[in-house]
Amino acid sequence: MTTAPLLLQISDPHFGTEVPTAVRALERLAREHSPDVVVFSGDITQRATRQQFDAARAFADRLGARDVVAIPGNHDIPLFQLGARLLSPYGRYRRAFGDDLEPVFESDAWLVIGVNTTRWYRHEDGEVSTEQIERVAERLSRARPEQVRLVVTHQPVLVTRTEDEKNRLHGREDAVARWSAAGADLILGGHIHLPFVRPLQGAFTPCPRAMWAVQAGTAVSTRLRSGQPNSVNILRRASSMGMSRRSCTVERWDCAMGDDRFVRADVKELLLDDAALSPSLLMHSSSIPSFRGTDR
Repeated sequence: MTTAPLLLQISDPHFGTEVPTAVRALERLAREHSPDVVVFSGDITQRATRQQFDAARAFADRLGARDVVAIPGNHDIPLFQLGARLLSPYGRYRRAFGDDLEPVFESDAWLVIGVNTTRWYRHEDGEVSTEQIERVAERLSRARPEQVRLVVTHQPVLVTRTEDEKNRLHGREDAVARWSAAGADLILGGHIHLPFVRPLQGAFTPCPRAMWAVQAGTAVSTRLRSGQPNSVNILRRASSMGMSRRSCTVERWDCAMGDDRFVRADVKELLLDDAALSPSLLMHSSSIPSFRGTDR
C-alpha cells in the first residue's frame, strides 16, 4: 500500500440518469483508495432538481473523502424552470454543495482551484472572464514549490475530435497562456464525456511550460458517448523515476455497463517541471486492461 497523496476526479455523474451498479462500484473504489480529496468537475445532476441534488450530496458523503471540491456544470442550472434559472440559478446547487462556486483546496501535495465556467444565459457553452483568469493566476503565483497545481473547469480547453470543437471553453486562449505563466500544471475538465490526457504545450501559444489537459468521462450515468464506459480519474502525486522533479500519475478507471467494479484501464505519468522536452518525453503511458486489485 502506498502513501502517495491521491485525488479522485469525478465528472458528469448526471444524477437523475445514474446507473445504480456504477454508483455502488464508485463508492467501493473510493473506500478502497481513500482519496485525500474528491473533485467534481461539473454536471453533477441531470436537471438540477432538489431530488437530484439530494441524491448527489448523499453520494458525495458516502465516498468518505476528507475534502470535496465541486464546481457546477451547465446541467446544474435549472433548464425548464425559467423563474429559478433567472432569479436563483445556483440556489439548489448551493443548498447541496455550499455557497462557494469556485472553491480552493490546498494541502502539502495539491493546490486545486475551481472555476465556475457556467452562465445562466448560456445553455451549454462555458466561458471564463478576465477577472476569473486573473484570480486563478494570482492564487497560482502563491503555490508552494512542491504542490501539484490544478485548475478545474467544466467545459474543456482542449478537444480531440472535430465534433467537440463547439464545446470548448470561451476564453481558453487567454486562460491557458496566463495560467501556464503563473505555474499551473493541469486543467481538469469534463462536459464531453470523453476521457483523455493531452499536452497543452504546442496546442496553445504561448504556453511556456509543461501543462496538461486531463478530461474525465461520465462517472456513473447512462449518458455514454463514443463507445466509452463510465470512468473516473485517480491522480497520484509522486516523485518521478527516483528523481526530485515533480511528477503526477493519472489513472483512468473504467466501469463497463452492467459491471460491478471500476477497473484500472490506463496510467500516464506526467513530468511537470520541464519546459524544453517534447510532450512525448514528458508523458509515459501504459495500458492495464484487466487490473482488478486494490493495491495502491
